[in-house]
Amino acid sequence: MMKSGGSYFLKMAEMDLKTATSTMEALVRISSNMKSLEHELHCTVCKDIVKQPVVLPCQHSVCLMCASEVLVANGYPPPDLPPEPNSPASTPNTRSPRQARRPTPKAEQRPIDRVLRAGPHPPSPSMPRSPGYGTYPGRRRKEGPPVVMMFPCIPCGRDVELGERGLADCLRNLTLERIVERYRHTVSLGSVAVMCQFCKPPQALEATKGCADCRTNFCNECFKLYHPWGTPRAQHEHIQPTLNFRPKVLTCPEHDQEKLQFYCRSCQQLLCPLCKLRRIHTGHKILPVAHAYQALKEKITKEMNHILSNQDTVLGQITQLESSITQTEVNGVSAREQLAQSIRDLTAALAERHASLTQALEEARKKRGEVLAAQVAERRGLMEHAGLMAFTQELLKETDQPCFVQAARQTHNRFSKAIENLQHFTLAADPSFRHFQLDVSKELKLLTELNFIQAPLAPVIDTQRTLAYDQLFLCWRLPQDSATAWHFSVEYRRRGVVPGGAGRGGIRGGLSAARWGWQRMDEVSGTSAVIDRLEMDSVYVLRVRGCNKAGYGEYSEEVYLHTPPAPVLNFYLDSRWGLHADRLVVSKEQRCARSVPGLSLLQAADHALTSCHLTSDLLVGDVAITQGRHYWACSVEPGSYLVKVGVGLESKLQEWFHLPQDMASPRYDPDSGHDSGAEDALDSAPPFCFLTMGMGKIYLPQHNNHHHSSHGNGIRDPITNGPSSPTGHTYPLPPRLGVCLDFEKGRVTFYDAHSLRPLWEGHVDCSGPVCPAFCFIGGGALQLQELVANRNADQTPVRRVTIQPRVSN
Repeated sequence: MMKSGGSYFLKMAEMDLKTATSTMEALVRISSNMKSLEHELHCTVCKDIVKQPVVLPCQHSVCLMCASEVLVANGYPPPDLPPEPNSPASTPNTRSPRQARRPTPKAEQRPIDRVLRAGPHPPSPSMPRSPGYGTYPGRRRKEGPPVVMMFPCIPCGRDVELGERGLADCLRNLTLERIVERYRHTVSLGSVAVMCQFCKPPQALEATKGCADCRTNFCNECFKLYHPWGTPRAQHEHIQPTLNFRPKVLTCPEHDQEKLQFYCRSCQQLLCPLCKLRRIHTGHKILPVAHAYQALKEKITKEMNHILSNQDTVLGQITQLESSITQTEVNGVSAREQLAQSIRDLTAALAERHASLTQALEEARKKRGEVLAAQVAERRGLMEHAGLMAFTQELLKETDQPCFVQAARQTHNRFSKAIENLQHFTLAADPSFRHFQLDVSKELKLLTELNFIQAPLAPVIDTQRTLAYDQLFLCWRLPQDSATAWHFSVEYRRRGVVPGGAGRGGIRGGLSAARWGWQRMDEVSGTSAVIDRLEMDSVYVLRVRGCNKAGYGEYSEEVYLHTPPAPVLNFYLDSRWGLHADRLVVSKEQRCARSVPGLSLLQAADHALTSCHLTSDLLVGDVAITQGRHYWACSVEPGSYLVKVGVGLESKLQEWFHLPQDMASPRYDPDSGHDSGAEDALDSAPPFCFLTMGMGKIYLPQHNNHHHSSHGNGIRDPITNGPSSPTGHTYPLPPRLGVCLDFEKGRVTFYDAHSLRPLWEGHVDCSGPVCPAFCFIGGGALQLQELVANRNADQTPVRRVTIQPRVSN
C-alpha cells in the first residue's frame, strides 16, 4: 500500500511538472511573439513605444506629444492638447519626462463655441447662418488666409498637410493603444501591478477594477465606496485595471460627441452623420463603418494568409538579400582597391610626365645659357684690351702690302659683323621661358569632374521618325550630357492585355495573354530598332534604355504606337499606261509623283482673258486587289493645289484614261460618286472613292446616307466626336494619310496614319479588281510610305509581279 501510494504521488508530481513546463513554454513563446512587435510599436520621432498615438493623413501614427513638439519646432503655435490621463503613470515617481514639457491647456470651451462648431443654426440678426456642418466661426476681414499646417512625416519622406486645425483633425489610434497595452502586459508577464488610486499610501492595495467613466483604478472596497448602489455612478462601465484610459468610442474631432458611423471610400476618411451631409462628399461612395470594417478585415486576412502561405519565398528572398549584402561587402572592397589602383596609375603617369617635361625644360635652359654665354664672350672680345684689338694693332704695323691684304681680310669681316651686331643688338636666346608654361585648365576640369562610371541617361525617342507600318520602327537618341552606351535594350508589350485573360483586343488579346509582359530585344546596336511579327489593329507600348560598363540606365518615356488595321499592301506607281508624261513626273523608284502643269496651263491661257480651265491627271498603283483587307499610306505635300487619294474599279480607271476629260469646274470629279451621276444610281456603290486634299487642308465630305443606313455604320466627326455635318468639314492636312480597303464589304476607310484615327469612311463598287488611285488637279506632289523592311536595304528590291490574277464573273 505504501509503494502504491508513493507511485501515485510520484505520477502526480510528474504531471504537475509537465503542466508547469508546458505553461512556461507557452508563456515564453507568447512573450517572444509579442517582443517581435516592438519594432512596429515605435514612434518615428522619439524612437520609443508610442504614447497616445494619433493617425496622420498619410496613415502613419506618432505620439501626440511628439507631433506637437515637431509642429512647435517648425514655427507653428502650440496646439491644444488633452490632459494627461489620470493614472499611476502620472505620479511624480513614474511620470514621463515629456510631461514637464506639456504646454498649459487652455480653459474649457465655452458653450457658444461648442454651438458654433456643431453645425448650421437658424439665422438671426445677432448670429448669421454658419457656412455648413463642421465649420467654425468665420474670420475677420482683416485677418490673413488660414495657415495650413504641414507635418514632416519621416516614413513618407515628405510634408503631410494637416489642415487649418492641425492635430485637432487627427483621430486617436485606439487600436494601436490596445496593442501596446497587451504588449506591455505580456512582456512583463504581469510583474507590474496597478495600484488603487484612492487608497492611502501606507495601506495602498492592488487595483482590481478600472472605471472607464471616472478614468481611475479602484480596489474592491474603494469601488464600492465611490460607486454606491442606486446612484448614477453605479451605471459606470468597469474594466480591467489599466495605466492608460481611452475613450469608449471614436468621436468626430469637429462635432462633439458624434460617433463615426460612416466611411468615405473616395476620401478614405471616417465620417459622422453631420460630416456625411457636407457638400465636399457629394457623389462619393460612403459606406456604413460596419461594412468597411468587414471588407477591410477580410482583405487583411487574405493578405496575411497569402504571406503566411509563401514563407518559403520570403525565406528565399531573405537568403538572397543576405547573400547580396555579403557580395556588396566583397565588391565594395574590390572597387576600393580598383579605385586606389586607378589613382596610383594616374599618379605614376603624372610623375612620368613631370620627369619628361622637367628634362625638356632643363635641356632648353642649358642650351639658352650656352648661347647667351657665347654672345657675352663675343662682346668681351670687342673691349679695348681684348685679344681682337691687340691683334688688330699688331696687324696694322705690317708694311708689306701683299701680306697685309692677305692677312687683314678676315679681320675686316670680323669687325664688319661686330659693328652690325652693335647697331642691331638682340639676344641670341629668350630668357623668359614663356613657351614652357603648362595649360592644365582642361586637365583640372577633367580631374575635378573625375567620377565613377555612370550608366546612360534615359534615351529620348524621336517621335517624328518612329512609326508603325508593316513593322514597328523605333528611333531614339541619348541626351547631350549622357554617358555613352555600348548597346541598348528595347522592350515592348501589347497594351490592354491582362494576365490570365483576354484584353481589349478581343480574341487576339486572349491569344497573346500568355505573353502579356514586356518582351525584350537585348544588345541592340545603333539608335534604331525594327520590331516585327506584331498583331494588327493593336496598340503597343515601347520603351528603351542604354547599357554600358556601369549597367543599365533609366528607361525612356513610354511611346504608344498603333499598328495598321489590315496587312500593309506594297505597290508602286504604274507608269505603263495612262501616264501624261508632259504633266506628271514619276521618280525612278516609282514611289513619288509630282504634277507640273504650268506650261500647258500657260499655253491654254494665252488664247483667253478669263478661264477656269483645269486638267485632271490620274495615277494608279500597279496592284489590282481582288480579295481581303489591305492598308497603305502616303503623304501629300502641303503646298499642293488639289490632290485626290482613294481607290477605283480598274475597268473604270482604264476607261477614264482612254477618254481624258477637260473639266470646266472642279466639281466634276469621281469623288465618292459626288456630282458623277450618283444621284441616279443610289442602289449601287460608286466606282470611285476619293478624299480631296490641297493647300494644307483635307476635306471630309458629307456621307452617302443611303449606303450608311444599309450597312448600319454611322461615322462620327473625327475632331468633335459628334455627328458629321451634312455639308462636310475641312481640317488641317495630316502628315500621312492611311487608306484601308475591305474588298468583301466594299468599304474604304481613311485614317490619320500617324495616330490611326479614322477620318472618313465611304463605299466603292468591288464587282471587279480595284486599284489604288491618285488624282492631281494643278501642281502637287505625293509620296508613298516606304516599307520599314526596306529602310535598311542597300539597293532597290527586285520588282515582283504586282498585278494579281483577275477573278472571272
